[in-house]
Amino acid sequence: MSSVVLNDVSKTYADGTSAVKELNLEISDGEFLVLVGPSGCGKTTALRMIAGLEDISGGTISIGSRVVNDIPSRDRDVAMVFQSYALYPHLNVFDNIAFGLVLRKLSKAEITKRVTEVAKVLQLENHLKRKPRNLSGGQRQRVAMGRAIVRSPQVFLMDEPLSNLDAKLRVQMRAEIARIQRDLGVTTVYVTHDQTEAMTLGDRVVVMKRGLLQQAGGPQELYDRPRNLFVAGFVGSPGMNMVSGVLEHRDDDSWWVTLGSQALRVPESVLTERPALRGYAGRSLIVGIRPEDMEDAAILGAEEGQVLKSVADLVEAMGSDVLVHFPVDVPPVMTDDIKELADDDAVAGPNVLSGTEDTVLVGRFSPRTKVFEGQSISVRVDTARLHFFDPRTGSSLWDD
Repeated sequence: MSSVVLNDVSKTYADGTSAVKELNLEISDGEFLVLVGPSGCGKTTALRMIAGLEDISGGTISIGSRVVNDIPSRDRDVAMVFQSYALYPHLNVFDNIAFGLVLRKLSKAEITKRVTEVAKVLQLENHLKRKPRNLSGGQRQRVAMGRAIVRSPQVFLMDEPLSNLDAKLRVQMRAEIARIQRDLGVTTVYVTHDQTEAMTLGDRVVVMKRGLLQQAGGPQELYDRPRNLFVAGFVGSPGMNMVSGVLEHRDDDSWWVTLGSQALRVPESVLTERPALRGYAGRSLIVGIRPEDMEDAAILGAEEGQVLKSVADLVEAMGSDVLVHFPVDVPPVMTDDIKELADDDAVAGPNVLSGTEDTVLVGRFSPRTKVFEGQSISVRVDTARLHFFDPRTGSSLWDD
């Protein structure tokens, strides 16, 4: 096992395209780090540079104590699991897993020992004599992982390994990968387009956009304290609601944010957490509200300054909760970051009500709600959990 350090790593192609720009990352020994972002953000290029499958244009990559810039991929002691299983169809499971060990000319006894141990970890003991065509998608993916694990590498590199599986199997395999990585304790760098996958798997998550690192941190840190609009919009499902607002400091020393014809009171705790917010009095800013921070006021009740009134435009019963879509008379936020999120298939961009200048918000209501489409509703907003962003820079307004 080894740490992986990227120091000012860049990749520029011959046509001048910059895929990765001055990426700095320190991946600890045994850590599970996930690179996530829209298509074309540079996450797979970064992974391939660690693997040695792409030359770097600048900076250094270290694995353990070695700088590996000029070391061929085969000598970096890393194992890669790809999106495609790349199994040999004419070989059975045992021989597929053992293939790399055979090339290294290990003894038959050592190969049998290693393959048997790995098959047990992957719960493939009863499938060793089967051919890939007789396996399910999840079993094939475990065989591909077994081929990497059996080599006992210093680092695992995984490039969207679950993208070919159906939704239910992806959930199962996420749990499998997390368990295997935890049991083996091998440093793992995992690339995915799926932010839910990133949040559930990673010890740390790195969000990238256009080759630039946007934020790195624990999943909950990225969720609770996104550094900018892009991270805030990318992390979370459904995504964070974003609307334009004006911050008001009223004569009674209370603070409010006006959203069209309505207003929410900003608690003192929010102002304490974000001292910079006071400097926006009388100015426009972008307000972010997580869907789960909105609820049916008929169930919870609400105090003055905590309610948005509207009409339910769409009600989606999900079983464990109910997603309620409702318009507010606020123009949609359309910064460059929001447009990029809206263009990405994996992220729900701003929701604009057809034929109006309203923005549709999404609240995650309790399944006990009786709200139906077309009904007038009062939505309780947890104003202590409001997010605020500078409309010019897109930066989050935190104390740091």
